Amino acid sequence: MSEQAQPGRWGFTRIWGLALGLIAVGLVWLTFSPGAPRMEAGSITLGTAALLALASFLCEYFDASLGMGYGTTLTPVLMLVGLSPVDIVPAVLLSQMCAGLTAGFAHHHVGNVQFVRGSRALNVMLVLAACSVVGTVGAVLVAVNIGEKALKLWIGLLILAIGIAMFIHRRTELRFSWRRITALGLVAAFNKGLSGGGYGPIVTGGQVMAGVDGKNAVAITSLAEGITCAVGLVAVFFARGYTAWPLAIALCTGALLSVPVSALTVKIMPPQILRGFIGYVTLYLGALTIVKLVVAA
Repeated sequence: MSEQAQPGRWGFTRIWGLALGLIAVGLVWLTFSPGAPRMEAGSITLGTAALLALASFLCEYFDASLGMGYGTTLTPVLMLVGLSPVDIVPAVLLSQMCAGLTAGFAHHHVGNVQFVRGSRALNVMLVLAACSVVGTVGAVLVAVNIGEKALKLWIGLLILAIGIAMFIHRRTELRFSWRRITALGLVAAFNKGLSGGGYGPIVTGGQVMAGVDGKNAVAITSLAEGITCAVGLVAVFFARGYTAWPLAIALCTGALLSVPVSALTVKIMPPQILRGFIGYVTLYLGALTIVKLVVAA
C-alpha cells in the first residue's frame, strides 16, 4: 500500500463510519419512535417507492461490492418500518436474483473474476448453485409453516450470529475444501430461503477463510446468489403465491441500478476497507431486531 493511497483510504473510512453512525441513529428512531413512518406492502406511494429503491440501491451496492449485505441488511430494515416478512422475503429474492445475475457477469466483464470452463471460480459457483436447490426449497417449506413472530425472531438471531461469526473469524484462514464449500452452500441457501438474507456473509466469508481470492469470492457469491434466489422465488410462488408487487418492483429498480457502480468499486478498491463495517452493521441490525421483538412482547 503506497503512502499516497493511505490518507485517502483513511479519509474514506472516516466518512463511511460517520454515515453508518447516522444510519444507526435513524434505525433506532424507526424502531422506537411513535411518529416514525410505517409501511404496508399493498399501499406504497411513489415517494415511498423511491425511498425503497434508494435503500435497495445502497444495500445491493454493499452486497455486490463485498459479496454480502443485501438481504442481511435490507430484510430487518424493512421489518423495522412495519412490513411483513411474508411480503419482504419474495421481494428481496426477486430483486437480488436480477441484481445477482447481472452483477456476476459485470464482475466477469471488468476482470474481477474469470468464469471460464475449467476454472476453480466457475466450479465453486456451480457447486454453490447446486446446493441452492436443496437448501432454499427446504427453507421455503419451513417458512410457510411457522408464525410471523417466530420468523422475525429467527431472522434477528440469524443476523446476530452471522455478525458475531464474521467478527470472530475475521483473521482466520482455512485450507480450501470442496466439502466446506458444499456445506457453506447448503446452510447459506437455507438461510436465504427462510429469511431473504444470510447467504453472502456465510458464502463470501467462508470462501475467503478457505483461501479463495477476495475479488473472486465476491463475484462467485453474486452469481451463485442470483441462482439461489431464482430457486427460492419459484418455491415461494408454488408454496403460497405473491401479491406485493409494488414493493418488489421498487427493490428491483434500486438493486439493478447499483450493479455497474459496485463492479467498478471492486475493481479499483480492495474489499478489506469495507468488510469490517459490514460485520458491525450486521451485529447492530440483528441486535436491534431482537430488542424490538422483546420490547413489543
